[in-house]
Amino acid sequence: MTFRNRLQYFLVKKLKISNKSALELIISGQIYINRIVCFENIEITQTDTITYESETLQIGKKLIYIAFYKPRGVETTLNPKIDDNLISILPFKELIFPVGRLDKDSEGLLLLTNDGKIFDKTLRKEFQIEKEYLVKIDKPISPIFLEKMASGISILGKTTLPTKIEPINEFEFKIILVEGLNRQIRRMCYKLGCEVSFLKRIRIGEIGIGNLKPLEYRYLEKAEM
Repeated sequence: MTFRNRLQYFLVKKLKISNKSALELIISGQIYINRIVCFENIEITQTDTITYESETLQIGKKLIYIAFYKPRGVETTLNPKIDDNLISILPFKELIFPVGRLDKDSEGLLLLTNDGKIFDKTLRKEFQIEKEYLVKIDKPISPIFLEKMASGISILGKTTLPTKIEPINEFEFKIILVEGLNRQIRRMCYKLGCEVSFLKRIRIGEIGIGNLKPLEYRYLEKAEM
């Protein structure tokens, strides 16, 4: 918890007053959070409605978390100037953004939200959030291929972290990553003389794609959030 998440800091920035004045407003009971008077310098979030002297300083935002099946051929971008952009196929009225990327030639699970705080926790490798993929390559899978994919391969000037990999049949396998380098799986396979013909992300952390089909989505359940 940091000072930037505190009510006092919010009042300083919003009302352009000193730290001392902001604290006095709180202690004197002039600040309401979600219609309840607040006497402490508590942590606040974007979901809180904050008022002072009948003036609404912040309207609480309803946070949205969505599991979406991104089809192949769609760029994970909200930039309308880029062809085949994500925003052109999303059916939502709310302003939401994707957590991470899934390259144009790949398909599968994409998380969508309007909660900016979830971004780092999902993508940064130190949090060890697993991403699981179903992959098909153009050559038979060999024991040495599995060994090297699991132990790490040098791409983009660095060695990838160890992965969990499980063959499904002669050409398909499942792989679990805890990092997300640009086109990582495709680059790893290419280094081993193979090309990826199909790539589908099926899980991020505890959130699975389930029975979703391309362009389908579902709102996350409370336990998943």
